[in-house]
Amino acid sequence: VQLVESGGGSVQAGGSLRLSCTVSGHNYKTDCMSWFRQAPGKEREGVAHLHTNTGSTYYADSVKGRFAISRDYAKNTLYLQMNSLKPEDTAMYYCAADPGGSCQYYGYWGQGTQVTVS
Repeated sequence: VQLVESGGGSVQAGGSLRLSCTVSGHNYKTDCMSWFRQAPGKEREGVAHLHTNTGSTYYADSVKGRFAISRDYAKNTLYLQMNSLKPEDTAMYYCAADPGGSCQYYGYWGQGTQVTVS
């Protein structure tokens, strides 16, 4: 199983980025798929979560209204659309999959993609 993130980069405050997470070797249709982030010196934070069987989404208060998580089953890809970016959004972003669907026990992680907002 591989999760590979892409789409990170440097952007000015107020700008947008779309992160992608391509999943291979795993059918994630019953999973909880999530995006996490971790900034230097800070704890890892769950940013957005998607129950792939119901389509339900959940967001951290810090990104609610600005970020949107979605998936494309045909492309086996998870997305995170990030709008109105702020300097405090600067972090390494990771996608993760919990095959049990509880959004608590993540067995699969990507390698991360860096987002820098100035």
